[in-house]
Amino acid sequence: MIRIETDDPARPDVSRLLSEHLADMFATSPAESVHALDHSALSQESITFWTAREDGVLLGCGALKALSPGHAEIKSMRTTTAARGRGVATSMLKHIVAEARNRGYERLSLETGTEEYFAPARRLYARHGFTECPPFGDYALDPNSVFMELPLSPK
Repeated sequence: MIRIETDDPARPDVSRLLSEHLADMFATSPAESVHALDHSALSQESITFWTAREDGVLLGCGALKALSPGHAEIKSMRTTTAARGRGVATSMLKHIVAEARNRGYERLSLETGTEEYFAPARRLYARHGFTECPPFGDYALDPNSVFMELPLSPK
């Protein structure tokens, strides 16, 4: 059974997954368009970080960053290579959306890439009701970024 729980982004297996994530982002997008966070940035007080595990084995991660009292952002969604195709990303996304709703956020946003590498992520978010939107928070219009949002209704 897959369990999603808050976790420490500096935990060794998680740190390795986040390093892999950052390396892929820099290999896929220009440096100025990479908005992924390392484990130290994910340890900020405004961010809640979760991992998905099965029998203690890391399958993926995701985070929720508070932007304002009514607005939050999804950060660092990543599934391990071995766990891809098992629904880990869907489970994590549902968990984050439910948590954002429980916390009373009115809107949940995210930034992902425009390259083909990010197409599965864009499809995942669209399947769960996210639609494209203008840049939010501190983001600027960027041809390498797609911004998406999901309005949240109270639980």
